[in-house]
Amino acid sequence: MKPEGETIRATRGERMEQVFDLAIIGGGINGCGIARDAVGRGWSVYVCEQNDLASGTSSWSTKLIHGGLRYLEHYEFRLVREALIEREILWSLAPHIIWPLRFVLPHHRGLRPQWLLRLGLFLYDHIGGRKLLPATRTLDLTRDAAGEPLKPGFTRGFEYSDCWVQDARLVVLNAMDAKARGATVETGTRFVSAERKADRWVLTVQSGDGEPKQIQARTLVNAAGPWVAEVLSQRIRSNSQAKVRLVQGSHIVVRKIFDHDRCYIFQNADGRIIFAIPYEREFTLIGTTDQDYQGDPAKVAATPQEIAYLCAAASEYFKKPVQESDVVWTYSGVRPLYDDGASKAQEATRDYVLTLDAPGSAAPLLSVFGGKITTYRRLAEAVLDKLGPLLPEALKKPKGWTGGEPLPGGDFPVTGFTDLLADVQKRYPFLAPAHAWRLARTYGTRAHLLLGGADSAADLGRNFGADLTEREVLYLMKHEWARRAEDILWRRSKLGLHLSAADSAALDQYMAAAAKAAEGAA
Repeated sequence: MKPEGETIRATRGERMEQVFDLAIIGGGINGCGIARDAVGRGWSVYVCEQNDLASGTSSWSTKLIHGGLRYLEHYEFRLVREALIEREILWSLAPHIIWPLRFVLPHHRGLRPQWLLRLGLFLYDHIGGRKLLPATRTLDLTRDAAGEPLKPGFTRGFEYSDCWVQDARLVVLNAMDAKARGATVETGTRFVSAERKADRWVLTVQSGDGEPKQIQARTLVNAAGPWVAEVLSQRIRSNSQAKVRLVQGSHIVVRKIFDHDRCYIFQNADGRIIFAIPYEREFTLIGTTDQDYQGDPAKVAATPQEIAYLCAAASEYFKKPVQESDVVWTYSGVRPLYDDGASKAQEATRDYVLTLDAPGSAAPLLSVFGGKITTYRRLAEAVLDKLGPLLPEALKKPKGWTGGEPLPGGDFPVTGFTDLLADVQKRYPFLAPAHAWRLARTYGTRAHLLLGGADSAADLGRNFGADLTEREVLYLMKHEWARRAEDILWRRSKLGLHLSAADSAALDQYMAAAAKAAEGAA
């Protein structure tokens, strides 16, 4: 049931306006995760995102649900334990977009000794309540298939478990569930300013070229990611000190380097690590870098130095060197980490920090710094635990609930993807195997909602390339806030790797026409 916020009479005219219990700035994983949790507790919730959902940091991650093995070296045991516990919880909530991966860690003579690696992996296996994920094992890389792509000098390694996630889709699914439970989620809507009015905030937001409008809320959460400090100082004009450290992380994508389905984690002489991960079935993803970033987060891009670094780091391990000419795509994101004074970007804490500004009985403001996609759900619980006591008595109830309710499309057994895929193929035998697999992996049980009563490929309408059909595009526009081709090709999917610039332009034209037609019919 949709939560009903208090209504107050506007100062001009007779129009009645809702006062939300919570307004959230930012449609990334933290903002959407907080929204889902809050609306499920009975709060009325408003979310604004200036661009598309997950268009910032949340879509430019390494796509891992993981404990962060290297964080053990920085003694961040609480963060690692919390993240390790979350792996299997998140897998159970969305087994279509999250699934286990095995990671191969070759021992590099001259870097971390074998005993230290074993100790770290022992802790990794035992401090996080692992139940379904397989344990660590030692590998003889001269015999195991994982050793075949590597240089002959790498003879011993370790294999452990973490999970993969379609990161932008995780954000969208949280937003979908929040909306289904009654939240108002507005994309393409810029937060302009906020004014504190005793017991509430008055926000001014603007959608595209439209007229500014006002939103009223009892509490305000600043989950603007890389823009968190700018929102605080320039749009809210808060006196709070924003200790944020912007760290750039870049990735490269090359054609598939190896045929097996495991990943690699490589140590480097500078103390960093990089991953080499099977990606979109035909590619290998290599990343990430860590360097401080100055400038507009919207304009971040992988630098030539970062690309060269990642190629060189991977080439230390693979028999066939990774050349810069092999790179087919790069992406880069800015992580809004809490500035803990660490001397190096890679040493800055990945833990989240929540700052609360609630003087006296004034309307509270909470800002979110840092965090990992793996721990977004726990971050949301922590946010609401801080804000709950400041709201009216009627809302001081329910603790966190999100760990037991599947996300849209994830309502099937955690190990049941094979059966789900078989069901999709049985009901829609005209789908090519790769197409059926992609739809099942992307939409889970909602693949049936998308496909509906289709009896043939022709029923799915125009094919824009890479099996992206008109039926799927319209579904994404109706249910998942997709407005432009890039929303579909680089966030709802990664089909942009397979489509040409002309294909993308044609999709953009189609979506603009479809949106205009829908607006005219409304």
